[in-house]
Amino acid sequence: QVQLVESGGGLVQAGGSLRLSCAASGSIFSINTMGWYRQAPGKQRELAAVITSGGTLNYADSVKGRFTISRDNAKNTVYLQMNSLKPEDTAVYYCNAIDAINRRYWGQGTQVTVSS
Repeated sequence: QVQLVESGGGLVQAGGSLRLSCAASGSIFSINTMGWYRQAPGKQRELAAVITSGGTLNYADSVKGRFTISRDNAKNTVYLQMNSLKPEDTAVYYCNAIDAINRRYWGQGTQVTVSS
């Protein structure tokens, strides 16, 4: 089992920045891909950014050039640096991990609100 704890959400004005963190614990040796998904009110959860254990990155088109995902394997932590935030980035952001046998784990979510 893997436990994920997010932090760093909050309220920011459009154009501002936030940095999300997600610390993993438990069976961390089994983690392959880690990433961030988001869910806006009334919408489905969608991928924002993911990073594999080998460092391969994937971003949603809507965040490319503004968001940067990174991973500190020594701290078992994944980060999402969000710059040039827009009101449409408002959502609950969930940390996600996938282990070696493709089991998915989710954090509790952290609210990001961008005011116009």
